[in-house]
Amino acid sequence: MPQRYSPADGEARFILIDLSEQFLGAYEYGALVLSSPVATGRPSHPTPTGDFRIDAADLRHRSSKYTIANTRIPYPMHYGLRFYRTERGVTYWIHGRDLPGYPASHGCVGLYDEGMQVRYYGEPKDVVLDDARRLFEWAVGPLREGESVRERLEGPRVRVVGHAPRRR
Repeated sequence: MPQRYSPADGEARFILIDLSEQFLGAYEYGALVLSSPVATGRPSHPTPTGDFRIDAADLRHRSSKYTIANTRIPYPMHYGLRFYRTERGVTYWIHGRDLPGYPASHGCVGLYDEGMQVRYYGEPKDVVLDDARRLFEWAVGPLREGESVRERLEGPRVRVVGHAPRRR
């Protein structure tokens, strides 16, 4: 991600997601403060492009539609930041997940959450990557005691650009 992103110069917090690069950058007044690889929507479920705003945050969000493969467990979307809701009520989130290295989601933007991976998949052995938590805390700040969901946020702007690469 670029070290400076001039369209974010006037923004205290701004998130840029580049589908072509499968990377996310978090900016403060145009300066990159955090970057992370992501997994975005596969060709059959593309991530929407354009300008959005984080309007809800959910520390322990779960999918209401998808499950962990070969189980009935709703897919965990920890550290969820909702950035788009369609007119039909379909929602798109930035959230923690496992990262396979290519577009693999149903349209959401996934960041590393190795703590979730250990809980549901039993690996990796050592938890190192927690990009989803770091972005969540940067975007919405600390939650109050007992708080896990915030709605009606006027959170950071989100810009999604590019085209996801096709898997070979």
